[in-house]
Formats: sequence, C-alpha cells, structure tokens
Amino acid sequence: MKWMHPNKNDVIHAEMDVRVGGRFRIVMRTPAGEEHDVSGVFREVVQDEKLVYTWAWRSTPERESLVTFTLRRDGELTLLTLTHEQFFDETARDNHESGWNEILDGLMREFA
Repeated sequence: MKWMHPNKNDVIHAEMDVRVGGRFRIVMRTPAGEEHDVSGVFREVVQDEKLVYTWAWRSTPERESLVTFTLRRDGELTLLTLTHEQFFDETARDNHESGWNEILDGLMREFA
C-alpha cells in the first residue's frame, strides 16, 4: 500500500493469501474518486524467488491475464523482473505497462 500507486491511484484495500491456490484482492481509488478492483489466484510461490498469479479486474473478469515476478541476487543487489502477459488486446497491455512502470518506480523509491 506504500508504493503501489499507478496513475496516482491510492490503494484503499489489500488482502493477500500468498500460497499456491491463495487469492489476492486490491482496490484502488483514482484522484477523481473512482474505485478499481483487481483480484487473482497465486499459481506459483517460491519464497525469495518467484510469484506467479492471475490478474483480473472486477469489471472485466473474463479478461484474465498472468503476472510473474522473479527475484535474482546480483552481488549485493536484487534484480526484479516483472512479466505481465496474456492480455485481451494491445490497449490493455499498454495501459498496464504504464501502471506497472509507476508501481516499480514507487517500489524503487521505497527501498532506495
């Protein structure tokens, strides 16, 4: 909730059961007051290495995509790779790319 602010949205609710088969749900509020609700299921959880989970907006549950985070030690640093795939169309892909870039920038600021 500290660093996940895509497109200036605030996370107003987050719940995560981080285990294979566990679910997550995140509710974000835009500066204009609109709420966006996303959820999914964890498919793979490898502590300190990898998270794979589905991603679907409440407004379009049929457009489920897949998110993978991998972590790899690089000397004293940790490299994070984010892959978000299986988008419904190019517009969805482009919108998510913008949001994820802002989220990753926030993450970097939080841990810098």
